[in-house]
Amino acid sequence: MRKTLLYIILSIAAAGASAQSASRFSDVYSPVIPTSVELCGKSIDLDRADRYEAFDRELTSLAYTHGNTMLIIKRANRYFPELAPLLRANGVPEDLLYLACVESSLNPRAYSPAKAAGLWQFIASAAKEYGLEVSDEIDERYNLEKATAAACRYLKKAYARYGDWPTAMASYNGGQTRISRALDKQGQNTSLDLFLAEETTRYPYRVAAMKTIMENPQAYGFHLRDSQLYQPRKYRTVEVNGPVESWADWAKAQGISYATLREENPWIRSLSLTNKAGKTYKVRIPTSDSLSRKKAGTKTYNSKWTER
Repeated sequence: MRKTLLYIILSIAAAGASAQSASRFSDVYSPVIPTSVELCGKSIDLDRADRYEAFDRELTSLAYTHGNTMLIIKRANRYFPELAPLLRANGVPEDLLYLACVESSLNPRAYSPAKAAGLWQFIASAAKEYGLEVSDEIDERYNLEKATAAACRYLKKAYARYGDWPTAMASYNGGQTRISRALDKQGQNTSLDLFLAEETTRYPYRVAAMKTIMENPQAYGFHLRDSQLYQPRKYRTVEVNGPVESWADWAKAQGISYATLREENPWIRSLSLTNKAGKTYKVRIPTSDSLSRKKAGTKTYNSKWTER
C-alpha cells in the first residue's frame, strides 16, 4: 500500500514537472507557403518540390530571424521613399528593393567579410567598373543615389543578357561569368533550374521571401506601430568642389556635428578631402526638424507595415 501511494505521488510530481517544463516553450508555427510567388512580374510556381522547399527555407528563416527582419521593415520606411523612385528612373522593377534588403539589411554602413560595402554591397573592383569612386577619402559605394544607379546598371545589363530577373539576381550574387557558364553547361535558361553554390541557389528565393513578408508583415508575426518606423530625413544639399582641410570644422560651419555629417554622408571616409581633380561632391545636411522624432512627424510608406 505504501509503495503504491508513493508511486502515485511520484507520478503526479513527474507529470507536474513535465507540464511545467513544456510551458517554458513558445508555440512555433511553420509559415504557410503559397502555391506561387511573383517576383519582378514573373510568377514562380512552387508546386515543384525543390522550389517549394527552397522558398520555405528562406521564408521560415526570415520569419524567425525576428530582430533583423523587424529592423529591415523599420529602415525600409526611411529608405524606400528614396530608393523606389531611383529604381523607376533607372528602368528596373521596384521588386529590386528587396534585393537591397537581402544584401545589406538596409544598413547604409554595411561592410561584409568579403569587403563588399554599402546598401548594394559592391566590392571595390565592381564598383569602379560601374563608375563609382573608391579611395581612402571617398567611397561612393556608400552613396545611396550613386550606388543605386550603379546597381541598376549592373542588373539591367544582366537582364539584357538572360531575359530573366531571378537569373539576373543570381548573377548579382554569383557573378555573370559563373552564371553564364552554368547555364551553358547545364543546358538551362534560368538560374532556378541550375545546380549552383548554395548561397547563389538560395538568393532569388530569399529576395522573394523578403518581399512576401514585407508585403504583409503581420501575417508572419511582426506587429509595429507607425511611430516605431524610422522616418525619412529631409536635407539641403551643399556642393563641394574643392579641398576640405577639416570635415569636422566644415560640419560645424554648417550647423551639424562631424558625427551627423558622417552618418548622413557615409561615402566620406576621411577627416579631410584633397580633391586635386576639383570634382564636385553633393553633401547632405539634414534639417534640424528631421533629426527630432517629435518635430519630424510620422509618415508611413506602406500602410500594411503597421497596425493602426
